[in-house]
Amino acid sequence: MTRKNTISDKQPPDWESRLSLLADQARDPRLKTYYKAAHIPENTPVKQVAFLALDLETTGLDPKTDAIISVGFIPLFHDRILCSGARHWVVRPDHVRPDMQTTIHGITHTHMGTSPDFSTILEPLLQTMAGRVVLVHYNRIERDFLGKGVLIATGDTLVFPVVDTMELESRKHPVFRPNFIQRWMGEKNSPSLRLAHARQRYNLPPYRPHHSLTDALATAELFFSPDGGPVHPGHPGG
Repeated sequence: MTRKNTISDKQPPDWESRLSLLADQARDPRLKTYYKAAHIPENTPVKQVAFLALDLETTGLDPKTDAIISVGFIPLFHDRILCSGARHWVVRPDHVRPDMQTTIHGITHTHMGTSPDFSTILEPLLQTMAGRVVLVHYNRIERDFLGKGVLIATGDTLVFPVVDTMELESRKHPVFRPNFIQRWMGEKNSPSLRLAHARQRYNLPPYRPHHSLTDALATAELFFSPDGGPVHPGHPGG
């Protein structure tokens, strides 16, 4: 797989019409401003596309019962990562599961309790996302949890173009589980698509996981790996 000259080598979604419609429908002024500024022409060359590597830490994996506790992002273009634009927030969730294991992400209940809620950081987050393609590793987490957070904070729906590095890796390494005879003949399972394992394949340094800004940086670096690059802005994040 090689880098394409434009964001997509397939028929892209009609983002201009969709975002224009969402801007008209949005009731919250922060969402209305975001949608008016979020459009990226469908044939934009990759060299002109602004990306935003984004990662969330959450209390669990189910957006119905869990919540965001940390947001980290870092802007980038096809050839450079803009470390000066990196941001990281710990946020107070609307509820906390009593069985939440703080040892995974290192964010204590006390830290969460003294942090701003998600609605407080929503405006600077949307301002940075506007006009950028969001870059994530496994888009369901960011899509579903940001969608829930925005819905609670504003009553509106959040939609955004996204490139998923896990999806890009899965296209290069399709899931394969050999049967007994195939294993006997030496066939092996397809490689892991986890962020740390994907980075190992390209000799990228190991980082401590479960810190949203560090994971956003790790995703950005993976995006620059050999044969990487955007294939399609993916399914909208909402």
